[in-house]
Amino acid sequence: MTLPNKLTLLRILVIPAMIILACIPYLNDNYIFLQLTYANFINVILFCLASMTDFLDGYIARKYNLVTTFGKFADPLADKMLVLISFMILMVQPNLVADFNSVALQVVPMWAVAIILLRELIVSGVRLVAAQRGEVIAAGWSGKVKTFETMIALIFLFLSGLNNIIAIIGLILLYISVVLTIYSGFEYVYKSRKIIFESI
Repeated sequence: MTLPNKLTLLRILVIPAMIILACIPYLNDNYIFLQLTYANFINVILFCLASMTDFLDGYIARKYNLVTTFGKFADPLADKMLVLISFMILMVQPNLVADFNSVALQVVPMWAVAIILLRELIVSGVRLVAAQRGEVIAAGWSGKVKTFETMIALIFLFLSGLNNIIAIIGLILLYISVVLTIYSGFEYVYKSRKIIFESI
């Protein structure tokens, strides 16, 4: 097994570890500092390490010509699972709020996660149809920017228990992520319009 594929598998293995940590009552009911729970503290570290492997596996695979079919399949799947599971972990924490002049907003609202999930399902469906036709639809710049910005947003969201300013920044970054998610989704569908609408 190539090193990039090992890094991808490592990233996948981080996901169940994050879920287990989020389900341990003690880690969620006790704080390491201010309102930052032990679970979120450990999970943000795991998330950062996993995100670093995302950059490394692609870089190593391209530089040393180690691109494999498994890597093409597993790498984007690992990214989506990592991001979506992280959002779901945060979404079910009602105590994570950003206070705007006494108006408390949940830092990870369900509607935002729903939009991100729907976009990923649509794009994955289009990619599946394109792959069956032997075609590859290249990711646009907006998709790459969306992925990077979303990962930064998640770091702030995991740390939102530390300070209201951090929570507000995380919420703003999440809204930006939602906008980029919608835009990149439309861009991808537009590029694939011939494949999607050919049989209508």
